Amino acid sequence: MDENFLLQTETAQKLYHQHAAKMPVFDYHCHIPPNEIAEDKQFENMAQIWLYGDHYKWRAMRANGVDERYCTGDASDWEKFEKWAETVPNTLRNPLYHWTHLELKRFFGIDKILNPYTAKEIWDECNAKLQTPEYSVRNIIHMAHVHTICTTDDPVDSLEYHRQIKESGFEVSVLPAWRPDKAMAVENTILFNQYVDKLAEVSGVSIDSYTSFMDAIDARHRFFHENGCRLSDHGLETAIAEDYTEKEIRDIFEKIKGGNDLTKLEILKFKSCMLYEFGIMDHARGWTQQFHLGAVRNNSTRLFTKLGPDTGLDSIGDFEMARPLSKFLDKLDMENKLAKTIIYNLNPRDNELIATMMGNFQDGSVPGKMQFGSGWWFLDQKDGMEKQMNALSNLGLLSRFVGMLTDSRSFLSYPRHEYFRRTLCNLIGNDVENGEIPNDLELLGQMVENICFNNAKDYFNFE
Repeated sequence: MDENFLLQTETAQKLYHQHAAKMPVFDYHCHIPPNEIAEDKQFENMAQIWLYGDHYKWRAMRANGVDERYCTGDASDWEKFEKWAETVPNTLRNPLYHWTHLELKRFFGIDKILNPYTAKEIWDECNAKLQTPEYSVRNIIHMAHVHTICTTDDPVDSLEYHRQIKESGFEVSVLPAWRPDKAMAVENTILFNQYVDKLAEVSGVSIDSYTSFMDAIDARHRFFHENGCRLSDHGLETAIAEDYTEKEIRDIFEKIKGGNDLTKLEILKFKSCMLYEFGIMDHARGWTQQFHLGAVRNNSTRLFTKLGPDTGLDSIGDFEMARPLSKFLDKLDMENKLAKTIIYNLNPRDNELIATMMGNFQDGSVPGKMQFGSGWWFLDQKDGMEKQMNALSNLGLLSRFVGMLTDSRSFLSYPRHEYFRRTLCNLIGNDVENGEIPNDLELLGQMVENICFNNAKDYFNFE
């Protein structure tokens, strides 16, 4: 893993070292906890900063025959790290192998391969550095040359930590992103009504009808806007665009408030209404809306009952995408209320589908207004990123792409941007070597810099 890792041609090497490498990181979607930035947390050891909450690693460890005790259980931090070190040699050709060693090299200066024989030495060396002030959370962010971070936040969140970060004068912009999935999760009316109670409390709106419910939602949307939010995000199996009337939605909400279960059709109608209303709010306040589509979540009932969500129990789904997505986007577009939009698909079979769907709703108002999002989750590896960029290149404008994000819960994940940048430069470099695009390093270098940082900065236009 030398300086030319993944860079197979001289052109790729020039594009990366002279252009991509120098660009700051604009991490517009992640799941890192803002309280840990506000507190400038200092992690005690590598297990805490590297293994806690990392379901990518847990999945690999389980596949390697590691007992759950060493993934999410009560084993000591050293024992968990030791089991990860035993797993790493078996992750060859999995992106975890590359990410692991990039992170060790970039943050800790360690060139050794992690395995059972080097585990204790690497553990001790990394832990000693983690004890120093240079390895507080904020300094790690600085080390990674991060310009902007967008977290993932529920409408009922107080955003107190975002305000603390801003008031502290931290040079990196840390902004909230609106994730209202729970505000449309009416499959379980008991949990939804509990959520409505929280929403009423934080918004100061007494919720006794659909109208007051939407007043409370809008109040929180405005609150997020006042705290710097310009970005929403939705995690869905697919777009939802069932026909409904206003009376139907009011009646459904009354049924929910009465504690009654909904039919499947009523659930679809309510979710369709909420998705549309969220889109209207985003457009009105000049936000960008993101949709992460295609995950089948919590597949193992046994482990989900024991561990809960976001613990490595999700996989790629095969939902119908085109018709509901087209109907949803078209409804907003017909009213001239379609916000800037980024769609991420989890099933690679949908790459060309999403790339062409985005082209349907470009309106010339903003370069790349409708974005085919980067390779996400199971696809944020070399092959997945190349396929996403090839589909975008063939069917849209790669040059207007807003680039990579970490989508991570770990402060050591920023080298994923480097991994993406090296893959991007190698892709372009191969085209040059094959005579498919001009050997114009000024033109190509500017394109690379734009995709790595400038496009996102201009597209989101955060204040």
